[in-house]
Amino acid sequence: MQAIGQRYGTTLPDQVDRIAALFDSHLEVIGDVRDLYKDRVALEREYATKLQALAKKAVDKKSKTESSFVVGDDPTKAWDERTLKQSTLNTAYDGIIQSMTNTAEDHVNVAEVLTSQVVDVLKALGRKNEETKKKEMQFFQKLVSDRDRTYAERLKNKAKYDEECGEVDLHRQKQGRAHDDRHAERIARQADQQRNDMLNCKNSYIISIEVSNKIKAKFYNDDLPGLEDQLQLLQSRLVQRFTKIIQHAQALQSNHLDVLKSRLATVERFLAEVNPSKDQDLFSDHNIRSFSAPNDWKFEPCTFFYDTETLNVDPAPKVFLQNKLSKSRSKLQELRPVIDNKKREVEQFAKLEAAYDAERSLGNADEITESYMESRHQLVHFGSSECILNAEIEVISAAVGGLYAVFSLFSDLIQGLDDLGAQRPHSFKSSSFSIPTTCGYCQTSIWGLSKQGKTCKVCGISVHSKSPAVLKTPSPSSFIQPAHEEEVSYPTARVIFDFKATSEFELSVTDGATVSVLEPDDGSGWVKVSDTRGNDGLVPATYLAYGDDSAPTPTPVFFQISRQGTRVRSIWVIYQYEAGGHDEIGLREGEVIELSSGPTGGQHYGDGWWEGFNSTGQKGIFPSNYVEMM
Repeated sequence: MQAIGQRYGTTLPDQVDRIAALFDSHLEVIGDVRDLYKDRVALEREYATKLQALAKKAVDKKSKTESSFVVGDDPTKAWDERTLKQSTLNTAYDGIIQSMTNTAEDHVNVAEVLTSQVVDVLKALGRKNEETKKKEMQFFQKLVSDRDRTYAERLKNKAKYDEECGEVDLHRQKQGRAHDDRHAERIARQADQQRNDMLNCKNSYIISIEVSNKIKAKFYNDDLPGLEDQLQLLQSRLVQRFTKIIQHAQALQSNHLDVLKSRLATVERFLAEVNPSKDQDLFSDHNIRSFSAPNDWKFEPCTFFYDTETLNVDPAPKVFLQNKLSKSRSKLQELRPVIDNKKREVEQFAKLEAAYDAERSLGNADEITESYMESRHQLVHFGSSECILNAEIEVISAAVGGLYAVFSLFSDLIQGLDDLGAQRPHSFKSSSFSIPTTCGYCQTSIWGLSKQGKTCKVCGISVHSKSPAVLKTPSPSSFIQPAHEEEVSYPTARVIFDFKATSEFELSVTDGATVSVLEPDDGSGWVKVSDTRGNDGLVPATYLAYGDDSAPTPTPVFFQISRQGTRVRSIWVIYQYEAGGHDEIGLREGEVIELSSGPTGGQHYGDGWWEGFNSTGQKGIFPSNYVEMM
């Protein structure tokens, strides 16, 4: 028992009621704590019930999928329960479920011991001390009653003494008036008797005063302090007993936590033994099947038209093949540095992934893994494009000439060997003819100053603007713009994934943006597009969505194509203009300005303002009424 400091009987005289109220408050606290543990027990039971239901549900679900994640849905080899137990992942799964089942039982057990060793004991403790407190308070009431009875006896004696004093005074008056009366002697005897009675009452009164004082002293000096000290002792014992019970409750919960930790440790051992390689070998052993790659496709001629599987190299088809070959070689030359960069990027991400897996504190390994996988996906797409281009180059080179096949990578050395020099793709530019010139295609005259014809920059041949030589042999490319000057309408598409350019041939786009499709996917997996700022480049074809009803229908975008292959148009400056802001450019009379491209560039910039490049290459806006079209 702990030593008591200040005693209630000394420091708190005549405060039994307050001390009793404090005792009642302690009993109330014990009751509240008992209710707290009672509710805790209810929660433990409820949690155990739900955990048991969860474990049972997990067992049912596992029984349905157990074989699927061990040997697959359609194994080729017989299996049984022993086979399933060979899977380290399945063993760990069983350990997790069994841990939950055991944990539910542990919660039921801790609920039982808390009820029997804490809740019930606290209830008995409170009831016992309540009864003891009642007995002490009954004793206190008896002490007060005895004291008050003594006080009342004193008052009674005082009243009787006062009454007898009055009678003595009355008899004295009678005796004074009866000196000559024959009854004087009798009155004198009565006065003496009355005086004796008064003196007896006086003595009784004085004795009762002394008794009351003694009782009062005993009550306040002995009885009350003793009672208060006894209540203090009972309170101390109550708190100490309560503390020991709660300490025992803590020990029970600590043991419960140790048991739960042992369950977790068991699961951790199972998880540490998970071996993906071993499980994969088990799956492979039960899913071995014979496999042979599909046969190569062969040329299938039309049922009603005889033909062979060789490429036709007649003059007209050969022009098409040579144009396609030139385009494929150009694309391949541009694609190879992109692939090299992407390979280096994949290697770098692979090193980062290994470092982040080894040391988690470096950062978010999942983000690195996602970046690594995205780079690998892009590299695979690039590889597919390279494979397509190499196949086209190989088959066309084999058809159009052996030397071309041998020296296909050295384009500058090939241009003129075999029969390829005469069949190189034309590169036409608009021309005006001040004297009549014979069209190299239709053999009629071309004449006029309004650019009614075109001249090949490679071979010098002149043809009409609408000649099939010009219209039937364009060179569309994912990297090269068609070389004609007519106003065209490009379809639009919506970007469904963010894409970041990794080379100067690509264009960065964001999810939800609308772009103009300049050249569709030609089998390489890439599409050439232009954004709203006039920038163009390649993006993966799978990153675009066409004809999405949920998005607003974009207006077709019109561009002007110059002879250099860029979306520009030249204009004359008819009035001089001084730039009034950092986004404007000054104009000189007679200067030639090239309009910028894009849906918001050139003539589409804004009301009364156009955007373009001056003769020094500076880009800016200017008033549209200061210029005129050439």
